[in-house]
Amino acid sequence: MKRHLSLFVGLLSFCVFARASKGDGAWPVFESGKAQNSLLELYTSEGCSSCPPAEAWLARLRSNPDLWKHVVPVAFHVTYWDNLGWPDRFAQSDFTQRQRSYAAAWSSDSVYTPEFVANGREWHPGNPISASPDAGVLRVRFSDATHVVVSFKPTQSSATGFTASVAPLAGGIVNDVRGGENSGRKLPHEFVALGLINTPMKWSDGEWTAQLTLPTNAVAPIESLAAWVTADGDSAPVQAVGGWLEKS
Repeated sequence: MKRHLSLFVGLLSFCVFARASKGDGAWPVFESGKAQNSLLELYTSEGCSSCPPAEAWLARLRSNPDLWKHVVPVAFHVTYWDNLGWPDRFAQSDFTQRQRSYAAAWSSDSVYTPEFVANGREWHPGNPISASPDAGVLRVRFSDATHVVVSFKPTQSSATGFTASVAPLAGGIVNDVRGGENSGRKLPHEFVALGLINTPMKWSDGEWTAQLTLPTNAVAPIESLAAWVTADGDSAPVQAVGGWLEKS
């Protein structure tokens, strides 16, 4: 399995905007501006000895002012390391399939960890991220603790429909790894995807909307949420948004 990573220190270099507010019942509302927020995905595994530096880099976004405003991070733990000495409790086959779908779109015959993907393109820290200056407004509103309504108003009319994706995230986790390449290490994790829900959106009253239900059997408490929309037939996100779920 191919592994490579180049780390850098500093702010991510792209200019986008998002904001979070409190909705009815004090549940948060996440809303982007028209400029595209960048969805930053990390494909990783507790069984991979090259992954901790990549996860440490991602974890530093937690204290970065660009978090949620400029970048929406998600760490997807994949399953193909699970039979090599340590089963990763955060790994899901859907995450592995998502990475393989990206590889197929790029005409690649392999996947690897750690791998960063920014706005649907393979990416390495230190490189610029391409983002549209005029993507449209994405909004996520909670109905209650497990139900969200996603709405999207694209800046330009589209001949295709859209799909809404939501990933509940966990963070502040330290896991004691007792096997595999990281045996004996205590691995910290941030922005860990606990699930991935994809739902086709419907056109109504001048916007695209979808209702989604968050998983209730997560292996860790849900701390934050990432959401994005993709145009039908395209795996690259059009717009993304996210934020913390703390209730006042």
